[in-house]
Amino acid sequence: MALDPAYLTYPKRTKGMDHALYSWSSLFDRPPVAWPDGKSVATWMMVSLEWFPITPSDTPFRAPGHMQTAYPDFRHYTARDYGTRVGFYRLLDAFAKVGVKVSVAVNAAIAERYPSIVADIVAEGHEIIAHSTDMNGTIASGLDEGVERDLILRSLDTLERIAGVRPRGWHSIARSQSFNTPRLLVEAGVDYMCDWVNDELPYRFDTDAGSLINLPLNHELADRQILVAQQHSVDSYAQQIGDAHDWLTAEAARFGGRVLPLHLTPYIMGLPYRIDAFEGLLADLAGRSGNWFARGDQIVDAAAIP
Repeated sequence: MALDPAYLTYPKRTKGMDHALYSWSSLFDRPPVAWPDGKSVATWMMVSLEWFPITPSDTPFRAPGHMQTAYPDFRHYTARDYGTRVGFYRLLDAFAKVGVKVSVAVNAAIAERYPSIVADIVAEGHEIIAHSTDMNGTIASGLDEGVERDLILRSLDTLERIAGVRPRGWHSIARSQSFNTPRLLVEAGVDYMCDWVNDELPYRFDTDAGSLINLPLNHELADRQILVAQQHSVDSYAQQIGDAHDWLTAEAARFGGRVLPLHLTPYIMGLPYRIDAFEGLLADLAGRSGNWFARGDQIVDAAAIP
């Protein structure tokens, strides 16, 4: 039995996703991006600095890494707190040794509870990106628009008040958005977001309120994914990141600059049996002539996406 021809008629069937937020394009057909000083690979490190309430919220969903066992779940709660008290400062020391500046996605609750940490981030020249209110502040379709708008504005306003500078970037918990999120971010004055992972270069989003840039933060290169989900060793992690840099360097020679995003979690990478290998990875990348350690805002500005 033949299909009704109307079955094949779908007004939104175009290249890419079923929306008008951006036009589809191949990474290899675009005009080449040129990084400063002729560098080939922009290595962008994003650290998630998060505060987990001891009782999780499952509405609209429970954030990855949240409490697991019967509450109070002191084992997971204090492991996350270890990242703030210990692991993050090991990462700051590692960055300082090679003179690298990074982006730090900060929950507003971190700024309110531990303002000295935010002061240390700013003093070292790192960038602060807004990362919701706390790890119960998740976003997904179905969340009331007013609630989401308030969550975004409270996050930005709190970080600006304590850090002294308003974040230009936004990173949602678990990279999850609603259908309203890009527009609400534009309305809040955000320049770029880091949630959509379908590319390796920044690209422009269009919303009814204006446009912003998406700077993709690849989930597969995250320490949580490689070290925890896939249970690889930290030496394997370092090898994989080095291999990725090699590949992107070769592509850059043919197609223009590339971005290597590394998503880092203080209570994972900041452990004493991992930090030495991580420092070795940073030293290796720093020694590569084509490498450019860059903050997210620097990459967005240098890419000059039309």
